Amino acid sequence: MTDALKDYPIVTEIPVAWGEMDALNHVNNVVYFRYFETARIDYFDRIAMMEEIPKTKVGPVLGETSCKYFRPVTYPDTLLIGSRIVDLGDDRFEMEYAVFSKQQQKLTTKGWAKVVMFDFANNCKAQLSDSIKAAIEEIEGQ
Repeated sequence: MTDALKDYPIVTEIPVAWGEMDALNHVNNVVYFRYFETARIDYFDRIAMMEEIPKTKVGPVLGETSCKYFRPVTYPDTLLIGSRIVDLGDDRFEMEYAVFSKQQQKLTTKGWAKVVMFDFANNCKAQLSDSIKAAIEEIEGQ
């Protein structure tokens, strides 16, 4: 693993697919949001968040997401997506992503997402469960 991702407790490896490139021969900007989704679900799996949804009918929804591009990525390459939670509230948290190119040996992209907990049964915001908060704090070393 690279030092560039040492502060990210969850790292997801994603191969770049040929079809993800656009007419300018680099990965299309929208594809990064799919990479972030994959990394986010990987993080959620590690804290057992997805297991709680069928039981509690409470789960995460995106409130906001953004991306900053530093370097273009092209096929073939394999990316390492580091993910971490940088701000934890009672009903929400903010995630940060860092994209590292194995081919270039550099960070290429950073992303952020604000995630809000939602009660799907009652159609309203909800609180993070104590077990999810504890799992996040453990992974983040807090």
